[in-house]
Amino acid sequence: MTDRYAVIGNPVAHSKSPQLHAAFARATGQDLCYEAILAPLDAFAATVRAFIASGGRGMNVTVPFKVEACRLADTRSARAEAAGAVNTLVFSAAGIHGDNTDGVGLVADLRRNLGLDLRGKRVLLLGAGGAARGVLLPLLQERPAKLALANRSADKARRLAAEFAARAPGWVADAGGFDELAGRCFDLVVNATAASLEDAAPPLPAGLFAPASCAYDMVYGKGVTPFLRAAGEQGASRLADGLGMLVEQAAESFCLWRGMRPDTAPVLAGLRAA
Repeated sequence: MTDRYAVIGNPVAHSKSPQLHAAFARATGQDLCYEAILAPLDAFAATVRAFIASGGRGMNVTVPFKVEACRLADTRSARAEAAGAVNTLVFSAAGIHGDNTDGVGLVADLRRNLGLDLRGKRVLLLGAGGAARGVLLPLLQERPAKLALANRSADKARRLAAEFAARAPGWVADAGGFDELAGRCFDLVVNATAASLEDAAPPLPAGLFAPASCAYDMVYGKGVTPFLRAAGEQGASRLADGLGMLVEQAAESFCLWRGMRPDTAPVLAGLRAA
């Protein structure tokens, strides 16, 4: 029988996951089908369990169910525990296992597609919500020289930094408000705020971007966002959106389910061309 997988969310019709996993399956010769499932806002768990009962092997989880998926899982990976959210569910006789592939997807995009080695680099992560939580631990595991957090609410950034300092021994928690960034510069600035979804940019001071620096916006499909435009004007030499992260996190999910990692380069190139 063909193995069944799905992405679950509300809304979900916009998801590129079915396209990505169909491409991965063709490239690896895997017999699977992948669909999009719209779950009622008050029936996420019931919808997941119905999919399991029908023979489902795994699911990706998108908004607004990632936190609920973390609660539903019987076991969770360390990175899912750190994020407090799950975007990948694996179903087996042992139960429901939850993982979070967002952070590893970001790191893979930075490494494989952009050629960035974060060891010894100065990194700034903007935001202190779910998107920032999901990528913070994998970024710290890349051993940057410094990793700073900044958020519109400085207190929220400091609370997040204090929590993760316990998960990353040796990291000197560095967090505050946007205004506290004045006079500092970084090799990589990652925008994990929701500003680009609202066609806006975080209110950042000038001078943040070091020579040969990269500005990375986790949002994709918006073209050159206000954040990326401002970064380019302020001297960032490379601008990147989150499309590569989308493809790489999907590849990590595929690997969790099928035990093999697909080649992401042709899939990403196809999406870029489209």
